[in-house]
Amino acid sequence: MKGEYSVSVQNNKVKYEFTIKRNITVIQGDSATGKTTLVDLIREYQLEGADSGISLSCKKKCVVLEGADWERNLSLYNDCIVFVDEGNRFIATPEFARAIKATDNYYVLITREGLETLPYSVNEIYGIHTSGKYADLKQVYHEFYLIGEGAK
Repeated sequence: MKGEYSVSVQNNKVKYEFTIKRNITVIQGDSATGKTTLVDLIREYQLEGADSGISLSCKKKCVVLEGADWERNLSLYNDCIVFVDEGNRFIATPEFARAIKATDNYYVLITREGLETLPYSVNEIYGIHTSGKYADLKQVYHEFYLIGEGAK
């Protein structure tokens, strides 16, 4: 894959909008900032589609990679944006680094740890910024902000 891809995912409570620019994007941040919620929304949409009550808009298929069968599942994904949450131990392994280098996917890796085995740009490390918190029934808007060296 080459180029930039805009992703918009939302349900009746939260909305995330962001652009993926490179093959590896890292999302970091404190607990309760919405990182896992983002992955949960994409997972639900992956499993249930529009019946999940989630709206996902992107020119590329968005999928979640997780669990013990990650290598087999990764082999099924081509030309996708693959999300991996921090609870998956394989994310920091040399085997994972080798496996993703051999694919044409883009990866969004959610982790608080360094990923020394992966060649990602410091300009592609983000946190999730929430603006406009309302009552539980109102939408919460999420956007990414740059953490790396290029932050303003």
